[in-house]
Amino acid sequence: MHVLVIGGAGMIGRKLAERLLREKKLGGKAISKLTLQDIVPPAEPREKPFEVATRTGDLSVPGEAGALAADNPDVIFHLAAIVSGEAETDFEKGYRINLDGTRFLFDAIRARNYRPRVVFTSSAAVYGAPFDGAIRDDFHLTPLTSYGTQKAIGELLLADYTRRGFFDGIGLRLPTICVRPGKPNKAASGFFSGIIREPLAGQEAILPVPDTVRHGHASPRAAVGFLIHAATLDTAKIGPRRNLAMPSISVTVAEQIEALKRVAGAKVAARIKRQPDALVERIVSGWPQEIEAKRARELGFRAEASFDEIIKAHIEDELGGKIAA
Repeated sequence: MHVLVIGGAGMIGRKLAERLLREKKLGGKAISKLTLQDIVPPAEPREKPFEVATRTGDLSVPGEAGALAADNPDVIFHLAAIVSGEAETDFEKGYRINLDGTRFLFDAIRARNYRPRVVFTSSAAVYGAPFDGAIRDDFHLTPLTSYGTQKAIGELLLADYTRRGFFDGIGLRLPTICVRPGKPNKAASGFFSGIIREPLAGQEAILPVPDTVRHGHASPRAAVGFLIHAATLDTAKIGPRRNLAMPSISVTVAEQIEALKRVAGAKVAARIKRQPDALVERIVSGWPQEIEAKRARELGFRAEASFDEIIKAHIEDELGGKIAA
């Protein structure tokens, strides 16, 4: 089996690759080749139990998608995207990467005429206010950002190309992935991770929104689990509604901070400093506070049951079990 990960240099792409390399199979089938592609060079694995190829390129440049599809990969994870804050401030770049790149990829697969499994990462940003309680699976899509609009269009393309038999697609509306390791990115949601990650590392963190902001989260562990399950799921059980909201734990920022106090102590939580940011507040205000994800749960997708679990997973996976004093 040949697996292609587009966006292989990103956080989730790296963690997905690590799991595939560790397990050496996907859905019970042995992996014979793993291709990692991104706009920056993906890291070369130290151990290669099977063939691993890396490629650097821009998916929105004509020809790049065709080169990726040329070897007929059996499973394609499409994780590449310009994040929410950057897509909002750079309109042309957001549409070029998030929409044009996706369309180029889907058309390149169609031209090969071999029907692989395609797992597309969408976002909860496809929803838009006003909200009335938890978001149900039949909630209408009214994105209030360019990023959400681009992802919603990608979902429609995925469903139509699947309906036409060009590939077997499944789209995952990811919640905010928290706690993201590494340096902050330009995502408007980045502070959700920052107010946990930086204090645990002994650094000050900026909180740009009120404590009352509520949002849904899942860990990087859970996100990789979503992807693996989507790649191996019997899609006949999904039907024509090919895009699924993923499970998450819904908490307020205040509840995040309380969880940090329980896990790491009040001294760590005191490293959070409040600094309002009007743009971030506006973007986040248009996001859902809680998503039911009934269909996904019934299909076997799983996330954490508490925010404490998310923090503990970050400490175990990224900090070697240690918290900065």
